[in-house]
Amino acid sequence: MHGTAAPALPIEQGVNLRTLNAFGLPAQAQTLVRIDSDATLRRVIDHPELGRAPKFVLGGGSNVVFTRDPQAVVLKIEVGGRRLVQELPDAWIVEVGAGENWHDMVAWTLAQGWPGLENLALIPGSVGAAPVQNIGAYGVELKERFESLDAVDLVTGRTVTLGLDACHFGYRDSVFKHSLAGKSVITRVRLRLPRPWRAVLGYLELTRKVHETGVTDPDPKTIFEWVCAIRSAKLPDPATVGNVGSFFKNPVVSAEQCRDIIGRDPEIVHYPLPDGSVKLAAGWLIDACGWKGKSIGRAGVYEKQALVLVNRGGASGAEVITLARAIQESVYGRFGIRLEPEPVVV
Repeated sequence: MHGTAAPALPIEQGVNLRTLNAFGLPAQAQTLVRIDSDATLRRVIDHPELGRAPKFVLGGGSNVVFTRDPQAVVLKIEVGGRRLVQELPDAWIVEVGAGENWHDMVAWTLAQGWPGLENLALIPGSVGAAPVQNIGAYGVELKERFESLDAVDLVTGRTVTLGLDACHFGYRDSVFKHSLAGKSVITRVRLRLPRPWRAVLGYLELTRKVHETGVTDPDPKTIFEWVCAIRSAKLPDPATVGNVGSFFKNPVVSAEQCRDIIGRDPEIVHYPLPDGSVKLAAGWLIDACGWKGKSIGRAGVYEKQALVLVNRGGASGAEVITLARAIQESVYGRFGIRLEPEPVVV
């Protein structure tokens, strides 16, 4: 009896990546493999040629700037699935495939009656990318709703499970940007949605919605709708205007540095952090330097939110990076602060 041979790997050659990155930048993958399971990923690792080649992991493409064609084998993560794993007295544990769309998953959890992710609505990208960035918005960070994840080691092909501590989450940061960068691929994420549910309304724009609407005790769906409205008002839809959302991280400075800046610019938007440091609004810094609405070539700064760089049509990655560097220089020149880009530059 012959064993059933594994199906051939779905290897694609010369794939145009313009529609697979939210910025809509031109790039071509020499080799692309769509990963729908841990088993498919292991077959790539065991492949005589692909196994040894460098890999580039592509999720929703909402956090990447292509300045050239990637030379690495592109692994397009398409692992699906959403399910309730456990219902505990103090939490719902939900498991989601890394290839699922983040926002669709948030809407699904609410529809099932498992709230807790409503503040993270409308963040572009895939579920697998969320832990890499430790995404956050409107007072909630992923790490506060995180249980564990499965990742496949790109050398051994073994699936490992990492809990909260092993991920070393920081502000827009995790172990996947450091010791595990390029070494493992997240395939599934488990989220811990706390019970009883409590609204998180400390963020200025949500507090404003409470006052505007008179709804002092909003339910999860209302907060979800508020967050979607706030984000839609200031962020362009990548389907119509190429962008990767916030392009720069909000810089964190010492209280002393912040006092110094307030002395010169009393209007600066800033948020004190528990450890005594202060987070500054990068969008405000960029706007103060006069960049809102400006362009370099076909890359521009969005008119409604200076933190967002956009593709005005046919922009190249080089134009985006030239614009980003010019912004960094003018913010450093005026405030002495170095802005750090959020997306991965290829």
